[in-house]
Amino acid sequence: MTPPSSTGTTDAYPAPRLGQLTYYAILMITFLAASSAPTPLYRLYQTTWHFSATMLTLVFASYVFALLVALLVSGSLSDHIGRRPVVAGAIVGEILSLGVFFWADSLAWLMLARILQGIATGVVTSALAAAMLDSDHQRGPVMASIAPLFGMGIGALIAGILVTYAPAPLHLVYAFLAVALMVQGLLLGRIRESVTPRPGAWASLRPRAYIPPPVRGPLMRVVSAVISSWALGGFSLSLGPTLVETVSGIHNPLIGCLITFLLPCVGAISVLTLRAKPPRVAVLIGTGCLIVGMSVLLLGVYWRSVAVLLSGTAFAGIGFGAAFMGAMRTVMPLAPPSERSALMAAFYVICYLSASLLAMVGGVATQHMGLLPTTYVYGGVVAALSLAAFIGALTQRATPRRCQACDSPA
Repeated sequence: MTPPSSTGTTDAYPAPRLGQLTYYAILMITFLAASSAPTPLYRLYQTTWHFSATMLTLVFASYVFALLVALLVSGSLSDHIGRRPVVAGAIVGEILSLGVFFWADSLAWLMLARILQGIATGVVTSALAAAMLDSDHQRGPVMASIAPLFGMGIGALIAGILVTYAPAPLHLVYAFLAVALMVQGLLLGRIRESVTPRPGAWASLRPRAYIPPPVRGPLMRVVSAVISSWALGGFSLSLGPTLVETVSGIHNPLIGCLITFLLPCVGAISVLTLRAKPPRVAVLIGTGCLIVGMSVLLLGVYWRSVAVLLSGTAFAGIGFGAAFMGAMRTVMPLAPPSERSALMAAFYVICYLSASLLAMVGGVATQHMGLLPTTYVYGGVVAALSLAAFIGALTQRATPRRCQACDSPA
């Protein structure tokens, strides 16, 4: 999911531009597909270069940290210099990272590729979200929420298929994505700029994350839902394929990537289906599904049943999308417009740290406890955090009062 950017400098269109919205949504899908494409290959990298699960999760965490820093630094840059220059620069950076992936022959090069990819994805995230809002103020925010999740899922699936059935398993998927981005980069020249450049670009690069006082109480009530959903996402993107292969006993990248495919794609469907629900209801549904989904997933691990494990993953995917959406919609309307971008930055700091730090802890734990015991503990923590958020939402007596200066949330 992506943070909305301020659109105070955006030229109003007389009517929604569906073609432009479609272009930006497909580009967002491509970027996030590239971000998840290495996941089905991790097992091959481990076998070829002989590194531990701890290093595997460190590679994933390096991507997340780079993305977070880039997002904090460049989040409002496109409001000053325009959407197209930022998007064009990110496309070049992403193609560069795919080239490093293509030529990588060691763990160090793999980590460098992930860092470059994190920077490119972080830079483009808010620019694309804002561009979609510029293109269609009604459908744009919905597409900005769904496209990243769908991209992560479809990227893992396509990579799994190519790695399993196509030649050059460590190279072809990156060449395919690079060509797709080159084509989309050429098409960017046909897209109309929606922002009038204005001064302040350098000043906008100062990271700013802030939680306004009226938001702190409501955020504390839903923060465990955010942590649990993103912690599950981080685990599935780093250790998920290894877990599926261990449970099934089948060393097949396509089978292994199904957990990475199901969680975000079902999450995207959840966001689309439940977007009209009140935030409290979305949090209740999301955390309830996370509890049930994690319980079923862990039963699948215990019974050594891939079907049960993936069923639990799909159910948890409903919770992933709903809990995140409900938590965001709980806190964002409470901040005035002048503080909303800083709040969004703080919100995403919580999200990405939950995904990366907890996944790293899981990776270290596998070295000492083994993968399956670590999965039981990790899943138990996710379920417990979800239960805390569920109880908090269930016992909430009144909806927090909206800030009078706020607009409706994107």
